Amino acid sequence: MPHFLLFYDTASDYLERRPQYRAAHLEQARAAKARGELFLAGAPADPVGGAVLMFTGADKSVAEDFARTDPYVTNGLITSWKVREWTTVIGDAAAHPIP
Repeated sequence: MPHFLLFYDTASDYLERRPQYRAAHLEQARAAKARGELFLAGAPADPVGGAVLMFTGADKSVAEDFARTDPYVTNGLITSWKVREWTTVIGDAAAHPIP
């Protein structure tokens, strides 16, 4: 199955506003993981800002649907997002493994 990366750009006040939406965001992420759609998710460190989430599914709509309904997005903590297909070739879960 193909892989997709969801990239988030965060608002300047993201860290201050995140606590009130974090539980709902994590609930949505855990549900996506339980469905087998979300593999990994997290935020780059030093400097803090943005996030990257790795999805698998038939097409990029699995990641797009997540973003459209994510409490971080709907409440303005995310200023922009984009989804890119990721051609994975190395690793146990690679979509296009190269021996």
